[in-house]
Amino acid sequence: MIQKRTCENGVRIVTEKIPSVRSVALGIWVGTGSKYETDSNNGISHFLEHMFFKGTTSRNAKEIAEAFDQIGGNVNAFTSKEYTCYYARVLDQHAPLALQILSDMYFNSLFDSEELEKEKNVVLEEISMYEDTPDDLVHDLIAKATYADHPLGYTILGKEDVLKSMTRDDLLTYIDQRYLPSNTVITVAGNFDDALIDLIASTFNSFTRSGSAVQVPAPTFSGQSILHTKQTEQAHLCLTIPGFAVGHPQVYSLIILNNILGGSMSSRLFQEIREERGLAYSVYSYHSSYKEAGTFNIYTGTAPEHVGQVFDIISNVLDDVRTNGITDKELHKGKEQLKGSLMLSLESTNSRMNRLGKNELLLERHLTLDEIITRIDQVSQESVLDVANQLFHSQMAMAMVSPLEAFPQNINTKVLGK
Repeated sequence: MIQKRTCENGVRIVTEKIPSVRSVALGIWVGTGSKYETDSNNGISHFLEHMFFKGTTSRNAKEIAEAFDQIGGNVNAFTSKEYTCYYARVLDQHAPLALQILSDMYFNSLFDSEELEKEKNVVLEEISMYEDTPDDLVHDLIAKATYADHPLGYTILGKEDVLKSMTRDDLLTYIDQRYLPSNTVITVAGNFDDALIDLIASTFNSFTRSGSAVQVPAPTFSGQSILHTKQTEQAHLCLTIPGFAVGHPQVYSLIILNNILGGSMSSRLFQEIREERGLAYSVYSYHSSYKEAGTFNIYTGTAPEHVGQVFDIISNVLDDVRTNGITDKELHKGKEQLKGSLMLSLESTNSRMNRLGKNELLLERHLTLDEIITRIDQVSQESVLDVANQLFHSQMAMAMVSPLEAFPQNINTKVLGK
């Protein structure tokens, strides 16, 4: 059962006991990411994530890593557009120690100037690695094409020139602005007792910061086209249309529609483009939901001379769904795949801990498994068709990384799915 406890200072503790396992996953979530940055500090959320591992008043970076190695656990972190998470997964008996180290990092990190300069080089290498991977780079470009100058279009890793100029004071100022009690959620999933929750509460209940919540204007869909000419063997193409925000009443119909179109090996796009035509190795679709917006995205990597043909196939597949809907077989398969992936994810304490954090920060509510299954079962052919009709004649954003000097003419003159 999921339980929630709110400390006096506003820190939220969300837990899910799983007595049948012997592990505990524990995360410290902060409601900040690249969406809450500006052009002049883009990348600071991700850089801070790195710096929290570089030493505290009582442990250096090596000692933090060794502490988890010695108990057979793991510790890590990640940054997204709307949240940052610092987490550990350990045997249940070591959960108090994991909490102690994570909270030490959260409250007592030094952000030493020498370590800061070294870590800048690490992140610069991460940016270079990303830019050398065109199927990753194109997803950053499509975000920019979708949201233009809105922070949702910013890259999470940030920009090289901004990173190089970042100072310790910049990090501390950002922490004061965003790492607030009201913006902090602690999640725990696994085999633990109430003493651990009391320990979390006593650890986080007293901290205060003077910053106030940052208001970011709602994004609008820009629908730009971005071409990055690069000497690659394949053309990496990403197409995006507006989708649904987190918590939208039709989001489960869209998830199932995505599964049918490009979410699996039996999906229409995979079968038509890869299996029937042999035009791509990788082709898939996915839906991204944020607090105030969402996108439906299609990616493929194909030979440069086949880009126009592949685009036409994608457009025709989407148009067919919008015109003719889906079959009973596809609906049943989509529902069962969604239920199966949900059930399998629940076998991992880490997945459950992640689910708790995302739901609390983005939705501030938690659906039970039965409620989710009910919503999946309520999806019908008609509701999927309604979603297809809403989305598949929309304005399109597109990005491509390829050796081509221009988009094929048919892409520039057509609306996706029409």
